[in-house]
Amino acid sequence: MTMSSHSMRGVYTVFWCGLLLSLVGCDYWPPALQAQIEQMRSETQTLTMEKAQLQAQVSDLSKAKQEVQSQIDELSRMNREKTEMIMSLQKQLDVARAKTLKSKSSKAAQRKTSAKSKTHPARKVPPRKKTAPKGVGVR
Repeated sequence: MTMSSHSMRGVYTVFWCGLLLSLVGCDYWPPALQAQIEQMRSETQTLTMEKAQLQAQVSDLSKAKQEVQSQIDELSRMNREKTEMIMSLQKQLDVARAKTLKSKSSKAAQRKTSAKSKTHPARKVPPRKKTAPKGVGVR
């Protein structure tokens, strides 16, 4: 039994040493690993700054898109209004042309009827007197 108690003490000792080392941790980092860690930290910082810049650009572009969209909406509204105005003016022009044609045709009809009702007597042109040529003397 002494042997087994002696070996049990060894196991307990190793166990407690392992437990102490696991709680304390290892503070040794090899230089190559430290360099990689620093490189990754600097890359992370660089990528974080680039991400912030890209997010700012996305925000600016979103604002610009909204402004352009509002301008497009305003121009579309104005385009519809102008189209309606043009159509209204076109209708007014068609009505005015129709009135003009109607008034011209009625005036022409009135002239024809008034021309038929008014008979002008034919003017009689007095006959011309025959005159002798100047070179020939008349006595």
